[in-house]
Amino acid sequence: MSPRMPLRFLLTNDDGIEAPGLAALEAALPPGSRSIVVAPGQERSACSHQVTTSRPIRTQRIDARRIEVDSWPADCVRLAAHSMRDRFDWVLAGINHGANLGADVYYSGTVAAVREAALLGLPAIAVSHYRDRVLSEEDWQRATGWVRDILPSLLRRPLARGEFWNVNLPSLPAGPAMPQIVECDVDTNAVDQAYEASDGSFLYTGVYGKRGRQAGRDVDVCFSGRIAVSTLRLP
Repeated sequence: MSPRMPLRFLLTNDDGIEAPGLAALEAALPPGSRSIVVAPGQERSACSHQVTTSRPIRTQRIDARRIEVDSWPADCVRLAAHSMRDRFDWVLAGINHGANLGADVYYSGTVAAVREAALLGLPAIAVSHYRDRVLSEEDWQRATGWVRDILPSLLRRPLARGEFWNVNLPSLPAGPAMPQIVECDVDTNAVDQAYEASDGSFLYTGVYGKRGRQAGRDVDVCFSGRIAVSTLRLP
């Protein structure tokens, strides 16, 4: 019997290639696995599923495993699939600095990256971290531990074509306990329509932590201190 090949991962995000969440995600990969990073050179949060088709996309190789892209997260996946598809088995995006719950899955560049992977027939997982305060270095280290515990189970479970995982970590006080993992549906509440008008301009004033929540769905699960794991599907 031939030895089992190590898992290979493409990592990306929408917070930029130097973001601490991306380093935390890479640190959470299973022992012996291999990874390549193809990520935006700057923050691209809330960019949704934008792609670039009308201009050249500049790339810069930082080192043997990391490539910086002057474009959107979905473009990072498209370029990697085009030029190095034989070098990875899974696409992972994150760990996003902030949750991607409920309606956020339509706005998020992190989720768009794994949605693009699903469109291309690649298995993928998005990971985000809810924050109701500034995330510290210790928070990211703890997030690495949580994701390290979650990944093996998700990687073993088959995904139908067009499916992908969306994982949201809770914001909790310091402590060693592993939060409960809950598989749940995505909340269907719209984002609060809260704006302040001034001189013809509108400033969004909604408070993320006070958004509507349906019992047992991802917003409620994550806000109550548990890890929300949702299966998303292409239409």
